[in-house]
Amino acid sequence: MKHRLLLVLCVTFAALSSGLYAAKKAKTVLSTPAIPQMTSDQKALHALNRLTFGSRPGDLEEVRRLGLDNWIDRQLHPDSIAENPVLEAKLQPLDTLRMDAKELIRHYPPPQIIKAMVEKRQPLPTDPETRFMVQKMIARYERKQKGGIDARTDLDPKVSMDSLSLTLEQKQALRAGTPADKIAALAAMPEDLQWDVLDAMPNGARLQLYKFAPTDLRRRIQIFTGPYQVVNQDLMTGKLLGAIYSNRQLEQVLTDFWFNHFNIDIDKGADKYLVTGYERDVIRPNVLGKFQDLLLATAKSPAMLFYLDNWQSVGPDFKGRGPAQKRKQGLNENYGRELMELHTLGVDGGYTQHDVTEVARCFTGWTILQPQMGGEFSFNPRQHDDAEKQVLGITIPAGGGMSDGLKVIEILAHSPATAHFISKSLAVRFVSDDPPETLVRKMADTFISTDGDLRQVMHAMIAAPEFWDPVNFRSKVKSPLEMVAGAVRAVNGDVDFTSAMNNLMTQLGEPLYRKLEPTGYSNHSTDWLNSASLLARMNFALALTQGKINGVKVDQSQFAGDTLQVERRILMTDPTADAQNAIDTGMKDQQAKRPAGPLVAGLTLGSPDFQRR
Repeated sequence: MKHRLLLVLCVTFAALSSGLYAAKKAKTVLSTPAIPQMTSDQKALHALNRLTFGSRPGDLEEVRRLGLDNWIDRQLHPDSIAENPVLEAKLQPLDTLRMDAKELIRHYPPPQIIKAMVEKRQPLPTDPETRFMVQKMIARYERKQKGGIDARTDLDPKVSMDSLSLTLEQKQALRAGTPADKIAALAAMPEDLQWDVLDAMPNGARLQLYKFAPTDLRRRIQIFTGPYQVVNQDLMTGKLLGAIYSNRQLEQVLTDFWFNHFNIDIDKGADKYLVTGYERDVIRPNVLGKFQDLLLATAKSPAMLFYLDNWQSVGPDFKGRGPAQKRKQGLNENYGRELMELHTLGVDGGYTQHDVTEVARCFTGWTILQPQMGGEFSFNPRQHDDAEKQVLGITIPAGGGMSDGLKVIEILAHSPATAHFISKSLAVRFVSDDPPETLVRKMADTFISTDGDLRQVMHAMIAAPEFWDPVNFRSKVKSPLEMVAGAVRAVNGDVDFTSAMNNLMTQLGEPLYRKLEPTGYSNHSTDWLNSASLLARMNFALALTQGKINGVKVDQSQFAGDTLQVERRILMTDPTADAQNAIDTGMKDQQAKRPAGPLVAGLTLGSPDFQRR
């Protein structure tokens, strides 16, 4: 099958890249697959492809029932849509998604906080379960710090397990039983003994039980891998579950778009605990609101202030007191530069290096109180450069304090260059890699006339004939997130846990919340088109439809029927010649090695048609 898979990959790569390469060279919109005009069903499918993470069974019928315009209007007003109760149930165990940064640090402390608790510089958590868990971590930390032979003995799993009050049957199950035996033995224990057993187990043995464990036990296993890592795992799980299950699909897509636009890397210091609230409280509530509100919310966010170092930016007259102020060494231009280049005006937006410096001066004093403890936004007038500034030819008088930064936000939010840059960015994501200037101008005019109302800008884009141009039908290559979430949606997968998909996102080049650069992940098709990525996508598609992705169940009875029926069920339309060629190439070497239905489904998910949206 391996050499046939490589042939399928070649066919798929050729079909995807030929049109994209021609489009890039000619600066024209991708022209494959070519259709003379969109039928009503193709329009519905186009809307599902562009405004959601992909069609799931029943979605096309839902659009037909509601009517396309009504369905779009509902997506533009997500509060009018009842959320999927399945999603809400699956998110319920992910308690970190509902915590603020200070709560996250208390409940899932990083190593330095554990150390502070050992040294009595920090109090223990007050709620019983978290307190018990933290006490276990403190005991383990103290044993490691002790060093020597005694410490190695204390940390030896066999010695630790022998010291517990376990019955002979429990010991046999934990040492020699199947994963099901071990899970049953753990489930029957009192909670405190369960914690003791997990603490005594080697890390590898704990992780082997993860995919077999019920939700509460799985949570405890996660905590032992490092409590602060649970925060990031919950974020990734929440994003994938939302993309797969949410009824408010456009809101999910826009939250991903705007997070990338105002990107934060979760691996940078205090942002490990700040990104949760950043996406939940800053990005998501503003994706269909006024752009100026979104811009201001990101500017004041501790996550952004820390990520782009503005919390350390001070004016020339600042005299720091104490060792904590040694980090604050002067003006930092990182935020001022990215604010104009990436967040508002764009690289060709008409600003100069002088403007970068002046904007940075305006934002001195915008800082964070105790960032490593889940700090909050604060304006410190002592750190602020209160002299006169000139930003884009506009004088900002001396003595303005925090209002200097607010004035910059107002100037940038109302700039025609910002209207154009934001409109084009949205059009690249939702329409084509090289959107028509006529469309961008319509969107920019709407941006200006509605004071940056993003819902109205989206409406103007979707209502424009350029959005429905047949040349755009399945013309953009999906990002890894779109492909993974869309594939699970297409086969109506039941997701129990997402660790395998989280790892796949890294393999595909889009580790969630871990884009180091402030640019965020690309919205251009060509940036996701390479043979290694397509091979990984194909392997994922085949594993998914055969039920081999840990944490995802797929009902294979849905793949009954002839080849064309299976293809239509997934694509919701007839496959193109390119897709059929790729699928037929993969099928030729089947030789009864795999069930035909799941194989056809996997090849369809890996085909050029499904890789496009």
